[in-house]
Amino acid sequence: MIILHLIKTTVGATWALREIQVLIRLGCEIHVALPDREGLYEDYKTAGAHVHIVNVDIASFKTSPLAFTKAVIDFRKLVLEINPNIIHSHFVGTTYFMRMALTGIPIKRIFQVPGPLHLEKTITRKVDVNLANKYDYWIPTCHLSKQYYLQEGIAKDRLTTIFYGSDVSVFNNNQPKGSLRRELNIPDGIKIVGMVAFVYPPKKWLGQSRGLKGHEDLIDAMSTVIKQRKNVVCVIVGGAWGDSEDYYKQVVEYGENKLGAKVHFLGTRQDVPRLYPDFDIAVHPSLSENLGGAAESLLMGIPTIATNIGGFPDIVKENKTGWLVPPSDPSSLARKIVSVLDHPDNAKKVADFGKQEMLRELDVNNTATQVFDFYKYVMSI
Repeated sequence: MIILHLIKTTVGATWALREIQVLIRLGCEIHVALPDREGLYEDYKTAGAHVHIVNVDIASFKTSPLAFTKAVIDFRKLVLEINPNIIHSHFVGTTYFMRMALTGIPIKRIFQVPGPLHLEKTITRKVDVNLANKYDYWIPTCHLSKQYYLQEGIAKDRLTTIFYGSDVSVFNNNQPKGSLRRELNIPDGIKIVGMVAFVYPPKKWLGQSRGLKGHEDLIDAMSTVIKQRKNVVCVIVGGAWGDSEDYYKQVVEYGENKLGAKVHFLGTRQDVPRLYPDFDIAVHPSLSENLGGAAESLLMGIPTIATNIGGFPDIVKENKTGWLVPPSDPSSLARKIVSVLDHPDNAKKVADFGKQEMLRELDVNNTATQVFDFYKYVMSI
């Protein structure tokens, strides 16, 4: 079968690349639309995908109607040349572009929904549903997203929930501890509460006053924790996403003002798996999220606390694989951090179980095979 994948960026979105690598091994002829030859471009080619340089993210044309028109013409020409069985989009912006550009072309298309963010507001949820027609199908990658579509009247037979998978082989061997402690000169007796996430600025259209990943909430929670336990520090890994450098500086200033020497900002790192083993707890205080970084910390076998939003509850099960707290609630987060630190034996037991569960549930070989099976189902209708 011939599948055309639409991907708006060559920076990040490795979850799409991993899925495509397996789909090619399963026998799909994969074409990929990318905006440039940067980042992961060569990785897609190495995987065996046919790569086409074409911008299909509708957000990039908001100030240039002429560029949008040209992109639509180029895209329609590409689609007619490839003649794919299915067009598979991985982003909201590429999905909207695809649906608008394909007017009059009867090709089935799938939106693999990367997260519930655009579904959490009625107007953006309605746009998604109302732009769709009989050729559209969805792969929500968390159960909350699926529920939103069902509430909007999308038939069950046009939906299937499939997680974006990981290459779990890299998590099968335990990483050695000590690297992060040596780097920051943190003694063994000091507990490390860590967070790994890029800093995203508040989305005003969602009414947010704080960043999407909840950095400030963790900082507020840690200001309470360190008053109760002096042997705790906070390590935040991840720099500014995109052009949000000014907001990143605000977060750093806020953290240093509230926590002083008890907080370490490491910025963007390429060696996160080497840092994780020294975390006593990994915290994911997001305001909106799919599986997010919780998947990674669980696969690393790190005790994991996440907010009870989005796809987190799909994999973070209370006191079974991790712990959940309400979003935007630093007091609850502080209490949970202290509780987990106070019970290290239970924390290890929960983290070990969480790792084994994720090795099974998030293996990209399994999740991509489910996508392949959904292709066959869609083509059979």
